[in-house]
Amino acid sequence: LHNIDPEVKAQLYKLASSGLCSGVPGQIFTSLMVRGPAEGGASFESHAAEEAAIFNSLKRRAELLVRGLNAIPGIECESADGAMYAFPRITNMPQRAIETAKATGTTPDNMYALSLLEATGICVVPASGFGQAEGRIGFRTTFLPGEEELEVAVTKFAEHHAAFCEMWADDDTELVA
Repeated sequence: LHNIDPEVKAQLYKLASSGLCSGVPGQIFTSLMVRGPAEGGASFESHAAEEAAIFNSLKRRAELLVRGLNAIPGIECESADGAMYAFPRITNMPQRAIETAKATGTTPDNMYALSLLEATGICVVPASGFGQAEGRIGFRTTFLPGEEELEVAVTKFAEHHAAFCEMWADDDTELVA
């Protein structure tokens, strides 16, 4: 914002930021949701069973995604222990793709993410947006979709990665499959 009084500018930013926060009713209901019923209450047992089922499903999905990504040649992924995201690293990004990305004013992982979205409909976030170490190429993805959907997604990840590397391989470079 240019030529705007700093106090007005601060208020505009505050107003824009308030749209990112939940209102009071949303905060109250979230508080009620996360507290859960009291032990011994009528719905305690069903709530505890549902909570355990959701947690175990999330663990299975995290393991399925990480195992599936690690099975793809050229992708390495640490276990997803703390959040609902996996942060795989691409270890075999073709040099020609890296050079093309730089020449077009983008990052290799952004180019990869857009290619993945266009080819498969899978939306990931390029790792370069997270202040990664120089030379790290990768993306962030989630394991929130259902287990069956994740199995399909892992297959699509593998198919896309192979096709992407083949498309961008140097003419004299032999790809390891």
